[in-house]
Amino acid sequence: MKYGTILLLVATAFSVSAAQAASFSCEKPQHADEKTICAHRDLNDKDVEMATQYRFLKGLFAMGGRGAFQDQQQAWLKQRRACATDTRCLNQRYDERLKQMADVYGRINRPLF
Repeated sequence: MKYGTILLLVATAFSVSAAQAASFSCEKPQHADEKTICAHRDLNDKDVEMATQYRFLKGLFAMGGRGAFQDQQQAWLKQRRACATDTRCLNQRYDERLKQMADVYGRINRPLF
């Protein structure tokens, strides 16, 4: 009985995470690009990586820099939306954005410990 409860909790956690894995709800995707991302695990994984990096980087900026970074993200989201159901286009947009974020992180002055 105890193992059955644990197994049920683990299965529930996996099903919830799959429905919410992307940076938007896959239960009710609103746009063609979102539907395509939810339907393709590799795109969904890239979306999770991008959203995680975005939140992390956004927290490193002071207010002025944060606004510019948010504007860049909004511009990128428009580019992603224009891909609609084209998985190749979506993959390219994610690869480009992830590289841009890595470059941004590389240029941030960090204190040495």
